[in-house]
Amino acid sequence: MTKELLDSTDMERTITRMAHEILEKNRGVEGLCLVGIQRGGVHLSKRLAERIKSIEGRDVPVGMLDIALYRDDLNIRKEYPAVRKTDIPFEITGKVVVLVDDVLFTGRSIRAAMDALMDIGRPARIELAVLIDRGHRELPVRADFVGKSVPTSVGETVNVEFSEEAGVDRVVLTGK
Repeated sequence: MTKELLDSTDMERTITRMAHEILEKNRGVEGLCLVGIQRGGVHLSKRLAERIKSIEGRDVPVGMLDIALYRDDLNIRKEYPAVRKTDIPFEITGKVVVLVDDVLFTGRSIRAAMDALMDIGRPARIELAVLIDRGHRELPVRADFVGKSVPTSVGETVNVEFSEEAGVDRVVLTGK
């Protein structure tokens, strides 16, 4: 079974709403930066930054974070994880860091991302923005900005496709 949860138009609307929510909560862009978790979070953070600039007329620093070596399942995985680029070309200490990911599931990736961020600096606050919250938390993690909450079963998979990689923007639920 495959079900399209968001098409490209839905994704654009959702990202615009999330950008407004980030601006509202933070009262603008002063002291704000976005850090996307590799891979989908990077695409989403860049789009949020573009939308924020179109709304506020000011740039927001955007970085990318690889969490592969911070995962808590390194010792039980059969294969070594693909290590991607971390590039945060600005100071995060004292800033409000909006950590951005495409899908929030167990919360383990977010825990790993917070550990990685703390090795880079000491933010004033970390907020979490996700396009899809699918539930099934194993850790006490909650997103501050959610594009769409989608109740799923553990056996289902949520795939976020970005035109930068897949040639199309959409979110698809597959499984049972």
